[in-house]
Amino acid sequence: MTAGSPSVGDEEASRRIAKLERINAALMAHVERTMDQQGGAYSLFQTAIMLEGRVRSRTEELTGLMHSLERSNAALVAAKEEAETANRSKTRFLAAAGHDLLQPLNAARLSASALSDMPLGSEALAMSAQVERGLQTIEDLIKTLLDISKLDAGIVRPVIRPVALGDLLDGIAASFMPMAERKGLRLAVRYPEIRVDSDPVLLRRILQNLVSNAIRYTGRGGVLIAARRRGRLCRIEVIDTGCGIAESERHLVFEEFYRGGGAGDEGEPGLGLGLSIVQRMATALDHALVLDSRLRHGTRVSLSVPIGASPTETMAGPAPIATRLTGARVLIVENDPATADALRRLLQNWDAEVSVHRDLAGVAERVAAGQPLPDVLILDYHLDHGACGLDVASYLRGVAHSALPVIVTTADHSPGIEADVAMIGAELMHKPIKPAQLRALLTHMLA
Repeated sequence: MTAGSPSVGDEEASRRIAKLERINAALMAHVERTMDQQGGAYSLFQTAIMLEGRVRSRTEELTGLMHSLERSNAALVAAKEEAETANRSKTRFLAAAGHDLLQPLNAARLSASALSDMPLGSEALAMSAQVERGLQTIEDLIKTLLDISKLDAGIVRPVIRPVALGDLLDGIAASFMPMAERKGLRLAVRYPEIRVDSDPVLLRRILQNLVSNAIRYTGRGGVLIAARRRGRLCRIEVIDTGCGIAESERHLVFEEFYRGGGAGDEGEPGLGLGLSIVQRMATALDHALVLDSRLRHGTRVSLSVPIGASPTETMAGPAPIATRLTGARVLIVENDPATADALRRLLQNWDAEVSVHRDLAGVAERVAAGQPLPDVLILDYHLDHGACGLDVASYLRGVAHSALPVIVTTADHSPGIEADVAMIGAELMHKPIKPAQLRALLTHMLA
């Protein structure tokens, strides 16, 4: 071996050192990888702990919100029940007050009608007519307030059935024709021969209010009641050539007691309730109501009603014309003295023979005394001490062994009373009694 040349031992040592270095590098790389994995797992562990905390916090927050919402819902339910209870109480109060108010009003109207039948001077007749108009206004106000209260309380529930449109519109036009003629207005009606699906009572009330309003606020020209097909709907329109409504006021006309700037008949504004109750009834029926108007040109109010599938059926003809009731024996049972006296005077003006009693005991005494049985009965539903006028009808029908014709009068509009009256086949008239309707009904029943 020469000097400066590597020995075999040195080469072997170099190889071992190189191998150890490679092993060490591999071990270091493995350790580093292991440390990195442990660090990642630790980071994931820390992230999981943080997320769990956030989830717990959010869960507690949502739980608190749910409890708060439950408490709010409970408070809303309690407030809703309280409001409904108050609304029902208001409706019952108005119904009771309305009954007590309509009772003396009924006597006053009957007395005014009897007075107008007497030979009076022109000035007295004018005053009598003015009193009649005032009483009519009071009656309309009371009845409208009762109707609004019932609609708001949900007591009035529509009964949808097919309605012959032509008969309905012709009847409304006929009833308002005298009012239009007095003002020198034209009143026309146009319609297709169809049926519509609606509640006939509520639909008639809506259209009567619209036509009355149109005539009241129209000074010249006329009013048109028109119905047109629009697909599966019928659009019923009441169009007038009246004073119109300013654009700034249109959103107000359906509010209670809003009368606008125009004056109605004889320069007097209306009650401001007609369109308010129209909107409530249209909402109850789910009939779309649209108002369009131009100041000093006129107003159009449209009501969209579903068209019925059934063909139009012939309905009953007009009521017979009233005639005088000479010699007819009419028995009245009425516990309100003013109403009984006014009704007696009115019927005596029509040449009827009238017998007036307060209760069933008075009627029984009359029968026991051998007085002839009456031809027709006019009975107040609510008598003294909780008695009912229908008991008088049952008693006299039993004595006569026949179904004597009966008219039941009441200021109570409860559905139960209507059902009781219908059950015995009697006619129901709500107070205040309209003399013309009473006379026509009596003539028809005695024919």
